[in-house]
Amino acid sequence: MPSPSVVALEPVTDDVLAAVRRALAASGFEQAVPKGAHVALKVNLGWDLLIPGSITSPLFLEAVIEAIRPHVGRISVVESDQVLEDIEAAYVRSGHAEVVRRTGVEWVNMSAGEMVWVDRPDNAVLQRIEIPKILQEAVLVTLPVMKTHAKTVITGSLKNQWGCLSKMRHEYHLVLDDALADINSVCRPRFAIMDGTIGLEGNGPKSGFPKVADRVLASADPVALDTVQALVMGIDPGTVRHLATCAARGLGTNDPAAIEVRGMGVEAARVKFRPAKHNAVSVVETVLRKSALKKLFFNTPIFDVCLWGAKNYYRIWTAFEARRCWDVARRHPVYGPQWKGLGPA
Repeated sequence: MPSPSVVALEPVTDDVLAAVRRALAASGFEQAVPKGAHVALKVNLGWDLLIPGSITSPLFLEAVIEAIRPHVGRISVVESDQVLEDIEAAYVRSGHAEVVRRTGVEWVNMSAGEMVWVDRPDNAVLQRIEIPKILQEAVLVTLPVMKTHAKTVITGSLKNQWGCLSKMRHEYHLVLDDALADINSVCRPRFAIMDGTIGLEGNGPKSGFPKVADRVLASADPVALDTVQALVMGIDPGTVRHLATCAARGLGTNDPAAIEVRGMGVEAARVKFRPAKHNAVSVVETVLRKSALKKLFFNTPIFDVCLWGAKNYYRIWTAFEARRCWDVARRHPVYGPQWKGLGPA
């Protein structure tokens, strides 16, 4: 009988770095990632009008850097642009720029670097994928956030590789399950370390609300990690279709019975998250993509008007809702200090 996939599930009390170190040791990080390897830490920075819980937190990023530094070589923090987001602005506004400066690691906006084409004729949707060259040169370690998602139920270790595609990746929103399996078959993370310190519940991955979860998850099997993530969030993994799709493609296991959870038990670790509903931007996009007017709205200059409308929706949402979200995070005794000087005054 094959050995079960291992997922470390650790609580955070008052020391994020200690929790990360425990999770890495329990899940076999040093066995999965070669000694001295160049590591690309794929953070989630997918929103430049960010709120705590919507992105990989700077405190968590710094903890991961310090925890893996004795084992690995060069460390690059990587993320890509989106059509709606300025990732360089997100890099600064999130506090990640300060972490990179303080720790002496490297920041790479993958959209600005060299790209390479990869042919995968067996893929379901993306038979030819343009990916950042750095992902062929470095060991990919993905740092997702524990979040709900209107289109995929949850966003975790697998969904975080969505940011490895070009900025026009929105074109595949109607075939997300297959597209996620395709991109993870090409940009397959060697290891995943999930930021469950402050997650996001409700209408994720952006306009939700911060949820203090106090958890760190780690695994060499991203499908198994996301399966455990769903269980911890009080979500049936069977409702997350891309988990089954990725498991069927040999990217990991989505069978809870075949997963060995080390650290906390799932029941003891459960922190129920409110599920996501489609916000106005998501509803309009889905309706238009399924309509006969799809090419008019997404393949002509009208698309720029759509982007303007979507960005202004989030600006208005942020103006009314962001302060309350930031206040929740700033009041937290462990996680609050990292947000000092960031976000609305």
